[in-house]
Amino acid sequence: MDKNLIQRTISGLVYVAVIILCTTPLGAELINKIHPGLIRQEYLYYGLISLLLLVGTWECIKIMKFGKGYEKWIVLPLVVFIYYVFSKRYFNHDFFFDFRLNEILAISLIVIAVVTLFKYPNELYYDSGKLIFTVIYVALPFSFALGLPKFSSYDGTFSLEVLFLFILIWSSDTFAYLTGKFFGKHKMAPKISPKKTWEGYAGGVVLTLVLSYFVEHYQPELRGNWMVVGFLVAAFAPLGDLVESQLKRNFGVKDSGNIIPGHGGVLDRLDSFLICVPVVYLYFILEKFI
Repeated sequence: MDKNLIQRTISGLVYVAVIILCTTPLGAELINKIHPGLIRQEYLYYGLISLLLLVGTWECIKIMKFGKGYEKWIVLPLVVFIYYVFSKRYFNHDFFFDFRLNEILAISLIVIAVVTLFKYPNELYYDSGKLIFTVIYVALPFSFALGLPKFSSYDGTFSLEVLFLFILIWSSDTFAYLTGKFFGKHKMAPKISPKKTWEGYAGGVVLTLVLSYFVEHYQPELRGNWMVVGFLVAAFAPLGDLVESQLKRNFGVKDSGNIIPGHGGVLDRLDSFLICVPVVYLYFILEKFI
């Protein structure tokens, strides 16, 4: 068997296992069997998102090849500060998904950053542009991710919104790849991602909707309607891949890193997650008014 395949399989399984352990009550349950009362699930999840945030920030700094100016050195402090503000809300249970102007503005900044990447890439060749893009592209999505699950420190409950978000993203990517492989003819963005096709995109949407139907049916305690969430994930997950591909293409980089052997870096694995999180978060805000 190909050594690269073995490496990809093992690292992929480890990656999935870490996601499951940190986004479900299973992680804390296993640890507390060894040492009772050692940790609560919300800390495992917070630790996971914090680690991904820090590694993702470092990868983005390397991809964008900052110059020798001061901007490179203030990226991480700005990212950490924004994350700290959301962290206080996380531990104070202050995510109510009400209409808050600052959150809408933050999501709007993500849209502006994506448009800038595709339409005005020259703006990102300046260190000031790299600074702003990195902070928006990395800090805001991971910060919004803190607001997706519900948890209680009293009875140890921890909701599964993030786990099923990952599952839908994985299914969307897999279904789109398989449909595109067998039926794909019309390229979606040949200069950015040559393997993506409109047939694959359609297949990803349809089959992810089928899976999301079962999520909605068997997980009624989750926030929102997961048929809607499934459609949003299938519609926007490919955009996340195109955003990261365009970013690497602009700066002549193949992979964002090598922290996951055979799979690349954090940004390579979580490109769809970074776009889907703010979209789903916005849906949870708006669904109260629908």
